[in-house]
Formats: sequence, C-alpha cells, structure tokens
Amino acid sequence: MNKVNESVPREFILLGFSDRPWLELPLFVLFLLSYILTIVGNLGIILVAHLDSKLHTPMYFFLSNLSFLDLCYTTSTVPQLLVNICSTWKAISYGGCVVQLLISLALGSTECILLAVMSFDRFVAICRPLHYSVIMHKRLCLQLAAVSWISGFSNSVLQSSLTLQMPLCGHKVDHFFCEVPALLKLSCVDTTTNETELFFIGVPILLIPVALILISYGFIAQAVLRIQSAEGRQKAFGTCGSHLVVVSLFYGTAIYMYMQPPSPASKDRGKMVSLFYAIITPMLNPPIYTLRNKYVKEALKRLIARIFLIEK
Repeated sequence: MNKVNESVPREFILLGFSDRPWLELPLFVLFLLSYILTIVGNLGIILVAHLDSKLHTPMYFFLSNLSFLDLCYTTSTVPQLLVNICSTWKAISYGGCVVQLLISLALGSTECILLAVMSFDRFVAICRPLHYSVIMHKRLCLQLAAVSWISGFSNSVLQSSLTLQMPLCGHKVDHFFCEVPALLKLSCVDTTTNETELFFIGVPILLIPVALILISYGFIAQAVLRIQSAEGRQKAFGTCGSHLVVVSLFYGTAIYMYMQPPSPASKDRGKMVSLFYAIITPMLNPPIYTLRNKYVKEALKRLIARIFLIEK
C-alpha cells in the first residue's frame, strides 16, 4: 500500500453538485433563505419560551432545547456550504472537516434522543395529566436534557473516531459537507467491518428512540380516543401531531442515510436527503410547532407588543 495514499490529507474538496454548475445559483439562494428563516424561527421560539412566563413548562423547555440545537446544527454546515457554492475552489481544511463532522454528528445524535424525550413528555401530559407536574419536575427535565446532549456528543466521538482512523485514498468528498457515509467512500481498505460497527452504534441512537416514540404514541392514541369532548381530542392531537410530523421528517431521512447499505446508484439521492435533514427540517420545525399552537402564537404577539412598546 502506498504510504502517500494513506497519508492524512491537508484539505478535502467538497464536490457537492459541482458537476452541475447551473444549479449553484438557485441552490445558493435557496440555502441562504432557508438559513435566514431557520435563524429567525428558532431564535423566536427560544426568546418566547424564555421571556414568557406562561411557557415555562417542560414542553417548551424541551422545544427551546430543540430550537437551539437546530440553530447550531444548521450553522455547523450551511455557512461553509454557501462559501463553497460561491467559490471555484470548494475546499475545507482537514481540521475543519473533523470539527464539522464531530459537531454535526453530535447535534444530529442529540436530536434523536431529544425527540424521544419530547414524546415521553407528551405521554405523561396526556396519559398521566394529574401527575404531570409531579413526574416532569424541573430536575428531571434538566437530567433528560443533559442525557440527550451527553449521549449525542459521546456517539459523535465514537463514530467519528471509527471513521477517521481509516486510511484515506484521495481528498475529493462527493458531498456538500463532511459526513460519515461520504468519508467512508474515501477509504483505501474494505469498510465492511467499520460499516457494521457504525450500524450497531447507530441502533441505540436511531432505532431505539424511534421504538420508544412509537410506543409512547400508541398509549397516547388510546388515551386521546377515550377523551369524551371533541375539543379535548383536537387539543391533544394538535400538540402531538406537530411533534409526529417533526419526528417523521427527521428520523425518516436520518435512517435512510445511516441505516441502509451504501449504494453508488443512490449517491445524488443521498445528497438531497442529507440537505433535507441538515437544512430543510430545522427550517420547518418552528412553523410546524407554532402554526397550530395558540399558546405560542399568543406569546409571540405579546413579545412583539413588548418589542414595539405597544400596550395591550
């Protein structure tokens, strides 16, 4: 094996859709607008949840965690992506690639756990409403949030270490940003063992939370169907429906990328799927959670009134 081929590259070239230059301008506009909307929407949720005392509940505590996570997740990839689209030399340093891989993987893993925690919160609120404040006390909420973040960053360190320890042949990454599936394709050796290890590491981060969410919503559905009033059922389905939409969007795309065998025929599809959960889903989360939530809409109105000094 040639030692040069196995050496650590100084930089990577992120190819993206560079073979289709006519797409770069519309993609730049789309990604820039999506990034701006992501920042505005998620910052709005964080500010409202923090400043409005009526939203100082476990549900909005976890929602503000999700919004902060989405802000960081998008920021870890989109600015570099926008720079590369505008540049003829679409490079990222080796160190920058490692940092991007670690942070984006950590935040994505954290979101997997956090969404399961949010489904547990909804389960307790609907299935154990009289004991909700006792069960979901402040200390437990902080512990659940801490477990989500620690688990996500621990998974990132483990998966990134397994990926980066492989000898690399070449420095052209056929992707928009540094991600495990794309970097595996640069390996000089057979990656079957690594892929198997990464699959089993991904099970507790992806598949177990999905199973817990499905179980939680199975109990929630039973409890909602027992509610006598139509208004009560509509309120329960409203708060849970938005969470289910976010879960479906995020887990569907993440499982597609990380839980299926690599296929050369689906590389462009894989790029689009990655863009969806890295850019589109964080942008959609704020409107999904707020459009059908009258409490958030009322809190936003109060916040806007406070900003513009309008007396209500």
